[in-house]
Amino acid sequence: MHFEQALEAFLEHLLLSEGLSANTQSAYRTDLVQFMRWLDAEQGMTSLAWLQVSRDDLQTFLRFLQDDKRKDRSIARLVSSLKRFYGFALDQAWLSINPCDLLKTPKIVAAIPSVISESQVTDLLNAPDVNTDLGLRDRAILELMYASGLRVSEVVELPLAQLNLSAGLVLVTGKGNKERLVPLGEYASEWLQTYLRNARPNLVGERWVETLFVSRIGRPMTRQTLWHRIHNLAQIAGITGKLSPHGLRHAFATHLINHGADLRTVQLLLGHSDLATTQIYTHVAKERLKSLHQQHHPRG
Repeated sequence: MHFEQALEAFLEHLLLSEGLSANTQSAYRTDLVQFMRWLDAEQGMTSLAWLQVSRDDLQTFLRFLQDDKRKDRSIARLVSSLKRFYGFALDQAWLSINPCDLLKTPKIVAAIPSVISESQVTDLLNAPDVNTDLGLRDRAILELMYASGLRVSEVVELPLAQLNLSAGLVLVTGKGNKERLVPLGEYASEWLQTYLRNARPNLVGERWVETLFVSRIGRPMTRQTLWHRIHNLAQIAGITGKLSPHGLRHAFATHLINHGADLRTVQLLLGHSDLATTQIYTHVAKERLKSLHQQHHPRG
């Protein structure tokens, strides 16, 4: 089994069994091809040599990455790709020993995201000019993102048919094509209704567009367009520093926890498969409390 054949079989398995997105499949391909190129350049191996790779070879590859000043997060992703690929090969009986056994993944310290305050969120929500079609669209987007914690990609890809304003719910298709129902809240529902009634028909015109949000020329929005809009609106709102594309998602989760929401509920709303991913927001909330204590307590 040549490496190229094994790689295509592995990627097809990821698509059919787990429904991973094209971007995720591309990341796996990039990681594994990078490893094979290293084998070829450093070890002089052929496309069949991946079957004879030893744990020592893999350790040497990791040292190469470290010497090349790769970040721990990047190395960890490569290790994860190798483990899944060789685990799949073992399941297919293409090899009898998994060289990734006992291979250690660099420990990643989760970065605490910077979160804008509730007053800053209010300023951001008020930034669009709602007297224009695009301003109404932007206000509806911001209200939806803050009310539901949707990812940027989930917002731009959201089909109009998955919005249920009468029930106050939106059906979101997240990573791995996993679906979740998320409540909208009163404010988001009202702004979405206003956008659908007063702005979207003008933007779409006579054409049919599946997605809820559309561009100025009536086509589905791109992630890049939404990122630029949020960045520009943050400047209008006077928010200093760079507001990340996930800024409202971070604010949604942190503000929920600050107001007493339990971690499991926030996990379900965000669509995290692992509760550990959600736990970062408890650290954000704690840091905020410490900051407030130091700022306002006479002995802080």
